[in-house]
Amino acid sequence: MSHPVPTTGSTPTGAVTPTAPVGAPTSGRPVPDRTTRTTPAGAGGPTGDHSGRPLPSTPPRASSAWREGDPVGRRRFVDLGALDLEAGGRLPDVRMAYETWGTPAPDGSNAVLVLHALTGDSHVTGDAGPGHPTPGWWSTLVGPGAPIDTDRWYVVAPNVLGGCQGSTGPASTAPDGRPWGSRFPQLTVRDQVAAELRLAEALGIGSWALVVGASMGGQRALEWAVTAPHRVRRLAAIATSAQTSGDQIASFHTQLTALSADPRFRGGDYYDAPDGEGPHVGLGLARQIAHQTYRSAAELDARFGRIPQGGEEPLDGGRFAVQSYLDHHGDKLARRFDANTYAVLTRSMITHDLGRDRGSVEAALATVTADTLVVAVDTDRLFLPEQSARIAAGVPGARPLHTLRTPYGHDGFLIEHEQLGPLVREHLEG
Repeated sequence: MSHPVPTTGSTPTGAVTPTAPVGAPTSGRPVPDRTTRTTPAGAGGPTGDHSGRPLPSTPPRASSAWREGDPVGRRRFVDLGALDLEAGGRLPDVRMAYETWGTPAPDGSNAVLVLHALTGDSHVTGDAGPGHPTPGWWSTLVGPGAPIDTDRWYVVAPNVLGGCQGSTGPASTAPDGRPWGSRFPQLTVRDQVAAELRLAEALGIGSWALVVGASMGGQRALEWAVTAPHRVRRLAAIATSAQTSGDQIASFHTQLTALSADPRFRGGDYYDAPDGEGPHVGLGLARQIAHQTYRSAAELDARFGRIPQGGEEPLDGGRFAVQSYLDHHGDKLARRFDANTYAVLTRSMITHDLGRDRGSVEAALATVTADTLVVAVDTDRLFLPEQSARIAAGVPGARPLHTLRTPYGHDGFLIEHEQLGPLVREHLEG
């Protein structure tokens, strides 16, 4: 059995991951109050700052992945050994970074697993600080007195395998002492869950009171419930799918193409590039494509419409406010994430299929024994409500499908905490 690597009193010194930039376009029209106070950066990322302050002029690092020597923050680490991968290949030395809140019960019965989305990480709740350039991305759902009350529940949140915030990923050091880069193998959602299963074993957690995830995190939550049904007592799958659709694959493909077309991507071997010389254009463009699926068409039109960005004239080469908004989010991600990780995790979403080698999606869903809550977002154009309905219909005894009503699209799972919170609380405590 693997054992956690102690971190108490061992915070390394060294380069600090730069804080996420602030500022956003000014659209000339008011933004609804709920967006102002909880506007997320998209699909599980930290909350955005739309204050109108200018973006930093300093060039971003080639990669903003967490590296050895950066501040540890709240992270803990566990070494899991070698991991054979579903698509072939092997990772010889897997390390998982994770964070915890609350106190485990003596019998481990109060453990909750929270799984982040594409550009999220283990910092689910808490303030920004050394090692955590942004505050927790789901603090409205997790924390003292929150729906997942850390005064009662022991919450564990890993950084996904292939991630860039402490878990083994493309920016990690390979056995030859160099970053994995282009040599990092293809991962699937099942590989990621296999690593998380080992993490649970290392922590001595036999079963979870709840496994909860949204978006990409929801895909892993579903895989948990099928791979290890005896270890998942309750399941919450939010704004997600049991199988990636053709439309989703098409969107993910264009994002990968935009990223790889950046000459500074260098096939994935850019970690020795100086500041400002990394694949920031490609990563930013990929994010802009994705961000359109995180928000609804109605919200973007109501919020920005055809208003020009302040001081710019579209007929003279200037931008509309919505263009500036997308530029802002592309720049933000380039300053806090890693391009290779974006590619690795996006490919894992492309290949996501709960029914692979299990007969069918419905056959796989039929094996879920957890008390299951499925939540859709009515304006979601990334994970369509019918995909959530398929999950709810396929899991034996699943609770009736719940739907968040929101103008904000897929990001509703981050914004509409007044709707989502009571559902999760009731499911966990019921």
